[in-house]
Amino acid sequence: MTTIIEDPASCLPEEARATLLVLVETKTRLDDQITKLNAEISQRAKENEVARRLMTIPGIGPLIATALVALAPPPETFRRGRDFAAWLGLVPRQHSTGGKQRLGATTKMGERSLRRLLIIGANSVIIKRHVHPMAGSGTWLGGMLLRKPPMLVRVALANKMARIVWALMAKKEVYRAPAAVA
Repeated sequence: MTTIIEDPASCLPEEARATLLVLVETKTRLDDQITKLNAEISQRAKENEVARRLMTIPGIGPLIATALVALAPPPETFRRGRDFAAWLGLVPRQHSTGGKQRLGATTKMGERSLRRLLIIGANSVIIKRHVHPMAGSGTWLGGMLLRKPPMLVRVALANKMARIVWALMAKKEVYRAPAAVA
């Protein structure tokens, strides 16, 4: 990239060359810092026992796992996984009366950064659905992808992932994929 900018024979205006060189140097420094931070996050995730267990969940990598360990309150704070998902803002608003349950839009009232990360993780599972057995035909996720809008499916999967996160943190276990229904 810098060879094109520094080449006097290129069609770039002379006034733009200095600015473009500064931009290229800044981008290079940022790329180096991102690489160092990614390595540090990966190292912290490997060293932390809870983060290692969380990374067994499809869609949760070192970044999401370390963020959950750092930002989420202890699992004992919540009675069940739904309460944790509600704290994240991933549950539908309830408009229930007279025994008739009506669910509305997602509340989005909780921890914004973790909610976004879980939705991004759910999106990665959906994008790579041909690799993940949990997204195959005949599964909960496969059926949702056929019937529902894509963003709704991402949020629903993030909700499910949040409940699994709470269960793994509370019970100190490793994720086990659900058994396939015959």
